[in-house]
Amino acid sequence: MAGRRQPPASELRSVTMLNPYTSPIERIWYYALRIICALVLLFLVLPVLVIVPLSFNSGSFLVYPLQGFSLQWYQDFFNSAEWMRALKNSMIVAPAATLLAMGFGTLAAIGLTRGNFPGKALVMALVISPMVVPVVIVGVASYLFFAPLGLGNSYTSLILVHAVLGVPFVIITVSATLQGFNHNLVRAAASLGASPLTAFRRVTLPLIAPGVISGALFAFATSFDEVVVTLFLAGPEQATLPRQMFSGIRENLSPTIAAAATLLIGFSVLLLLVLEWLRGRSEKLRTAQ
Repeated sequence: MAGRRQPPASELRSVTMLNPYTSPIERIWYYALRIICALVLLFLVLPVLVIVPLSFNSGSFLVYPLQGFSLQWYQDFFNSAEWMRALKNSMIVAPAATLLAMGFGTLAAIGLTRGNFPGKALVMALVISPMVVPVVIVGVASYLFFAPLGLGNSYTSLILVHAVLGVPFVIITVSATLQGFNHNLVRAAASLGASPLTAFRRVTLPLIAPGVISGALFAFATSFDEVVVTLFLAGPEQATLPRQMFSGIRENLSPTIAAAATLLIGFSVLLLLVLEWLRGRSEKLRTAQ
């Protein structure tokens, strides 16, 4: 009607943003989906967060309710020779495995993305198979391969197998980055006299760096958290932090394990923040191309 006052456009936009659905059924689904998402998030996060308060408990048992606040279990962690040796081993194995996975994974991703050859899909399936093959099978196969060579309990076998587990993550992230890569930039560099190595170092690598670093972070997290393969390949001197936690749960259940787990949770959160930052940077670079 001509005499009816129309609501302001800003009011209509605010109503639409708060609740874009108008019918009762649509509104029910609108709020139900958000409640379901919140419950799923709680289901995923709550079991992980339950361990955090226990690491600050003054009691000697991993039980609720808490008896008091204390940092003694963190002190035990940093003052224990076994825990520090395990942490040192993790900081040796994980970075070395990450460097290998980053190098081989990046080269494999470039070859699989640019190449067009028979059996390409099969090769891709094979190189990412460590992601889907049960880790216990990888552990048994690795032990049977390295033990006759005298490398059963060594850093070498541990680093190599951890690198194998990390390569698929690098291949996937770098391949995804290369999907939006403008190959005319490499052709332009070649037309200006740049060698293939120079074009890769000055043009390709800076643009795919977010994907490479993202894959490297996934590979690092995979190696740092791996326990099954480590049980097969590592001796007492090569025990990593996850293996030390596993042994502690079996032999001496102490809140020190909760302190170690809390530190790993904080480290994982830091990795997620870095990955999110890299994802945003990758989107900006892709838009700039």
